[in-house]
Amino acid sequence: MGALTGLKVLDLSRVLAGPWCSQILADMGADVIKIERPKTGDDTRMWGPPWMLDEQDAVTDQAGYFQCANRNKSSVAIDMSSAEGQALLHDMVKDADVVIENFKVGALAKYGLDYETLQNIQPKLIYCSITGYGQTGPRAKQPGYDFVIQGLSGLMSITGEADHLAGGGPQKVGVAVVDLQTGLYAATAILAALWSRDRTGQGQHIDLALFDVQLAALANQGMNYLLTGNAPKRLGNAHPNIVPYQTFDAKDKAFIIACGNDKQFKDLCHAIGRSDLLELPDYSSNQQRVAHRDRLIAVLAQHFLTQDAEYWVSRIDQAQVPVGMINNIAEALAEPQVQARDMVVNIPHPQNKDFKMVASPIKFSKTPIVYPQAPPALGQHTFAVLQHYRDQQQLQSLLAAGVLGSNE
Repeated sequence: MGALTGLKVLDLSRVLAGPWCSQILADMGADVIKIERPKTGDDTRMWGPPWMLDEQDAVTDQAGYFQCANRNKSSVAIDMSSAEGQALLHDMVKDADVVIENFKVGALAKYGLDYETLQNIQPKLIYCSITGYGQTGPRAKQPGYDFVIQGLSGLMSITGEADHLAGGGPQKVGVAVVDLQTGLYAATAILAALWSRDRTGQGQHIDLALFDVQLAALANQGMNYLLTGNAPKRLGNAHPNIVPYQTFDAKDKAFIIACGNDKQFKDLCHAIGRSDLLELPDYSSNQQRVAHRDRLIAVLAQHFLTQDAEYWVSRIDQAQVPVGMINNIAEALAEPQVQARDMVVNIPHPQNKDFKMVASPIKFSKTPIVYPQAPPALGQHTFAVLQHYRDQQQLQSLLAAGVLGSNE
C-alpha cells in the first residue's frame, strides 16, 4: 500500500513538467493512467539518443528522456480528437480523482476535455493545468518551453560567469529546472486540493504557469532586487549574500566551499592553516566578508593552489565545514551515499531486466516508495484499462478505426 493507493489520475500531459508531477504521484501509489496519441505518443518518446539497450545490447526505441519521467504509469493510447475517444475519456473521468494537462490555453475545449466540461461530469475532480504563462494575462496564449522561461524569468541573468570573464554571459541550467520545479509545485498543489476536497466535498481547477514558478523560485535573488531596486548580476559560482561560498581551484582541480556562517569561517581558517585571517576586522563577519569579497577571495584562491583538491577537502571536512568535490554524473552515481540511500533502483523492463533508474528521493517510514512498473511502451495497457469501460468487441472496433493504439 502506497501513501496514495486508491487515488486515480488521468494524465493528459506530455514532455516533462506534467509527467514529472504524475510520476511523483505514481511513485507514492496513485493509479496514473497516461493518455497518449496512438502511433506517436508523448513527444519525448522520440527524444533520443540515447536509447535504452536491450539484454543483447541492441538499441531499442525507448528514449531515455521519456523514461526519466514515466515509471509506475499505465499507457493508454486514445485519439482524443475523435468523438469516440472523447466519449471514452468522459467515462474515465467519472471515476477519476485528478486530471493533469499541459495543452495550450483553451486547446482542450474543442475536445470537451476542458475543466468546465469535465467538472460537470465529475464535480469532485481536481483538474491541474500546466502552461507556460498561465490561463490569464497578455502571454497566456503563447507556448512556453523551459529554456525560454529560464531566459524570460531572469534565471539566466544570474547563471553563468560575469560578462567581463572568459566564457562570461547568461547560461541555462543543465537540466530543465523550470519544468521540474513546476512538476513539484503541481504535485504539492494537487495534494492540497485533495485535502481541501476531503473537507468541502468540492473539486477545483489548479492553474500553474512555468513563468510564475520560476519567478517564485528566484528566492533570495528576487528578494534582493525588491529590497534594493538593483537587479542581481551573475557571479559564476560565487554567492551574492555569503562569502566564502564558491568554487576554488586547487593544484589539480576545482572544489567547493560553502561557508554559511561566522563559526564555519573560523573553523575553515584553522583547518587550512590561515588563522591569521581571523585577526583582520574586514573578515570578522559575513557582512564584512561580503563587503571585502574580492580581497579575501584572492587570498584564499592563491592559498588553495598549493595543494591538491583532495587534500583541502579532507582537512576542511574534518572541521565540519561544508565542502565537496565537483563530480560528473558518473562519479555522483558512484558515490557510496547513493548505494546507502538506494538512490539507483532496478526496475525490470520487458526489453531489459537490468533496467535502472534514479530513485525517488522520498523516504516514507510506513508507506515506502515501490517500483512495480518500468516506463511503459506506447499503448501497453490500453485494453487492460479500457476493458472496464467497453467490451472486447467495441475495443477491437475502436482499435481498427485508429481511435485506440495498443502494444498488448
